[in-house]
Amino acid sequence: MGKILNEFKAFAVKGNAVDMAVGVIIGGAFGKIVTSIVNDIIMPPIGWLIGGVNFSDLKFELPAVDLGMETMKPATINYGAFIQTIIDFTIIAFCVFLLVKGINKLANLKKKEEDVKPEPTPEEPKPTKEELLLTEIRDLLKEKR
Repeated sequence: MGKILNEFKAFAVKGNAVDMAVGVIIGGAFGKIVTSIVNDIIMPPIGWLIGGVNFSDLKFELPAVDLGMETMKPATINYGAFIQTIIDFTIIAFCVFLLVKGINKLANLKKKEEDVKPEPTPEEPKPTKEELLLTEIRDLLKEKR
């Protein structure tokens, strides 16, 4: 049990797990903001333009079932809420697309900066044994002259 606890501690302390947790929390808050934008700002004018329709009230009512002593409430298919959810998803997906595009652009700029750095000049290669021997023979012949 202690080994598992230590492994979990190592995992939780790693930067990736913390970054992921922060991303999930911020993503959840961002989703709430987008939902509010769709429900409170975007959908009311669209409903007004098409004749004062409130999208969240759009639904298809299935027939009520008579159980003898009491009648069950009719079931509804809430397609208005579904339309709002689709718009929510589209806006969130577009924002994530822009975020990823921006991050990739920053990564490419950083990569270009690294590519611009001058490479160190390579050292001249050391002479081989044959070259050293030939140089020594040459120097000896010069001395004899």
